[in-house]
Amino acid sequence: MRVELRDSEGFEQLLRRFTKGIERSGIIREHRRGLRFISIQEETRAKRRKAERRRRRNAA
Repeated sequence: MRVELRDSEGFEQLLRRFTKGIERSGIIREHRRGLRFISIQEETRAKRRKAERRRRRNAA
């Protein structure tokens, strides 16, 4: 990802723009996911469990 310094922009603003761009692109999410292997079936099962918990919590 490339971020160019704009006129009258401080380093903090530049860093914030860079960080938001990285988050939006999903690079960090993909990297963290690659740190440990989770099969697609396991991931799907976990999503279903999480959705079920959310449904039960909202129903109560």
